[in-house]
Amino acid sequence: MIIEYSIEDIEGVAATILQAVTTPIIRLDGAMGAGKTTVIRALCNQLGVSESISSPTFSLVNAYTGSSGLMYHFDFYRLENPDEALDFGVEEYFDSGKICFLEWAEKIDVHLPLSYDHFLISDLGETKRLIKKIKH
Repeated sequence: MIIEYSIEDIEGVAATILQAVTTPIIRLDGAMGAGKTTVIRALCNQLGVSESISSPTFSLVNAYTGSSGLMYHFDFYRLENPDEALDFGVEEYFDSGKICFLEWAEKIDVHLPLSYDHFLISDLGETKRLIKKIKH
């Protein structure tokens, strides 16, 4: 799956992503400012979350409730060591069966589950992005 899109298309892109996922763990990679949180916000909208969606840069994890129940949004950017994720129980979140959106997951590669859906967002300029599903 490869989609080029603009912000006006984000809800449709999110619906397409949700059709392509096969696990509750959804990893989104991309450079700073590529739009990871924006895509997660649209995914949450598609999943019936009505509360405000923001990056959990300082809290590391935000919990949201949508039509399919509880889901989690992680931002590992501030971690200095992958084992810091173990300190707040990341493995329990992954094993919960709940949807987990991951930003900056490369910071905890050694603790990622064996199976997850992986997407890469590329910045194509001020108004265009490309999202690609990665096989791992």
